[in-house]
Amino acid sequence: MKSVLTIAEMKELARRRVPRMFFDYADSGAWTESTYHANEADFSKIKLRQRVLVDMTGRSLATEMVGEKASMPVALAPTGLTGMQHADGEMLAAQAAEEFGVPFTLSTVSICSIEDVKSVTRKPFWFQLYVMKDREFVENLIGRAKAAGCSALVLTLDLQILGQRHKDIRNGLSAPPKWTPNHVWQMATRPGWCMGMLGTKRHTFRNIVGHAKNVSDLSSLSAWTAEQFDPQLSWKDVEWIKERWGGKLILKGINDVEDARAAAGSGADAIIVSNHGGRQLDGASSSIEMLPRVVDAVGDRIEVHLDGGIRSGQDVLKAVALGARGTYIGRPFLYGLGAGGKAGVTRVLEIIQKELDITMALCGKRNIADVDRSVLLEG
Repeated sequence: MKSVLTIAEMKELARRRVPRMFFDYADSGAWTESTYHANEADFSKIKLRQRVLVDMTGRSLATEMVGEKASMPVALAPTGLTGMQHADGEMLAAQAAEEFGVPFTLSTVSICSIEDVKSVTRKPFWFQLYVMKDREFVENLIGRAKAAGCSALVLTLDLQILGQRHKDIRNGLSAPPKWTPNHVWQMATRPGWCMGMLGTKRHTFRNIVGHAKNVSDLSSLSAWTAEQFDPQLSWKDVEWIKERWGGKLILKGINDVEDARAAAGSGADAIIVSNHGGRQLDGASSSIEMLPRVVDAVGDRIEVHLDGGIRSGQDVLKAVALGARGTYIGRPFLYGLGAGGKAGVTRVLEIIQKELDITMALCGKRNIADVDRSVLLEG
């Protein structure tokens, strides 16, 4: 893993080690994928100011996100089917994040359950919640997150209906995979991945199977998820969830100033500027393009984070300079996981940390808390 120097290199290594259906799941967007690609490309439009003859000693990237200490302003984003990139993937990623000193966020549609992740970690992790029509199931999920000691709830707002991702449809994506000739061929050409999966019992959505009503196997799970995302989700539901959770609440999926203002008045502790990685509304603004508008509108009322498009430590610095108190990486850590398991996730964090530290120094700053728009070139 030490020979991997960039997230792009890690991505290509993951492509060679993960079956195509699962690699494509991580590496795809909705429809034309224009927003997915803009999330990355728009960072390159932001230019940094190079400063010289400043003291670069004693640098620190340490920060806080929703009051929790972090070694740098980066968290692992909630990602579905993480345990299909690598056996026991959520458990391994959570361990890597804990050891590195950054938050880990477990998805509702994870392969490893809340209890699985709790069994291999010592510090609290965060849990991401999808709101289903079955409110009893939602309350049960919240209760399980509380029982596991999760220290923040990340409520995703932008998946009331599912955006169409052509690659997933063409690949016939499922967890566990179907036994068609195409799927068998994909797995057969990835023997290391197969050996890992043979060594674990975690092959399906363990937060759901056995917990939701009448969901006990793959066929019943597919029918349940197809009808359970709630298209009537509203701000009243946010209030309902906040009351039942009672702890730190982060709202994910804000990509509009008007919605940001509503979120700032909701009593949440933070919002995440996000377009679901370009996987929902194709043609929406990139996260980094929307970030300064949201910060200008509500940054004095609520903590603002950013998710989407980060592929380097320089991207993290640019987001912080534009007002993000924290950032999230989804695809980068999935590439690391697929390429090398826990060691791959750790390597991704090392790459981002080193790039962030060196870039901050060359912009004339020694402490991440002092980074603001002054490090960016105007215009």
